[in-house]
Amino acid sequence: MKYIYQPAANKDAYTLLLLHGTGGDEQDMLPLAPELAKDFHILSLRGNVQEHGMPRFFRRLGMGVFDEPDVHFRTHEMVHFLKELSAKEGFDLQKLVATGYSNGANIAGAVLMLYPELLAGAILFRPMQPLHGIEDPFETNRQQPVFMSSGKMDGTVDPAATAAYATLLTANGFRVSSYDINTGHNLTQQDIDLAAGWVQENFR
Repeated sequence: MKYIYQPAANKDAYTLLLLHGTGGDEQDMLPLAPELAKDFHILSLRGNVQEHGMPRFFRRLGMGVFDEPDVHFRTHEMVHFLKELSAKEGFDLQKLVATGYSNGANIAGAVLMLYPELLAGAILFRPMQPLHGIEDPFETNRQQPVFMSSGKMDGTVDPAATAAYATLLTANGFRVSSYDINTGHNLTQQDIDLAAGWVQENFR
């Protein structure tokens, strides 16, 4: 898996895990990092799947229809990679804050569901629920904070589905802060400002 790692001065800092949207790469989300979280380690990944030459974190069968077996496989693959990388680069695996946009938000959400105790928190921009009908309950005891922002005019994501997803995460022990923004699927400065305030509040 291709990645960029930028260590912070403080080796005990949190790590901002950046996960791009469809067609992005490991460079894509880097400009957001200083706006979202100062003094964090920065780790940015590139998805291992190609869709018509565009990197993604997992396959989809159509617009908004995910290949759920591949979601499972790619999530386990990514978590295994993160565990190896934390030993290599020296960041604390218990202090990972995932920040994903669209497809990146969805693989981060899959980590919340399949490895509920792993992340210290997550920022999900324009998320969709990545998995349905998981047999095992995915409760967390860490009560990690999760930030979600959706676009009111988003043609890709149904706001009712996002609300149901937020309810599901809350029911399983996550502390969800959810925002509806007057925009489409694109990321706005308002998303960044809200998420930066949320980071300050939760990760001082």
